[in-house]
Amino acid sequence: MHFDAELDARGLNCPLPILRTKKKLSELASGQVLKIDATDPSSVKDFQMFAKQTGHQLLAQTDAGKEFTFFMQKK
Repeated sequence: MHFDAELDARGLNCPLPILRTKKKLSELASGQVLKIDATDPSSVKDFQMFAKQTGHQLLAQTDAGKEFTFFMQKK
């Protein structure tokens, strides 16, 4: 999947992946896509809730064992 920016949130626990995502999204233009790599299992629910609460779109998420990848489009 195409993305415009990338965030490595591996090794960070809640709420740091969301906080860093919020900061990184603020640097992007509307419609751009951010790829986030995370290892915190709770990030799956956290990113779904973050998308609902903020209006950003969670385009895709993948689970490769203990690593999770999210693609979020800025509203």
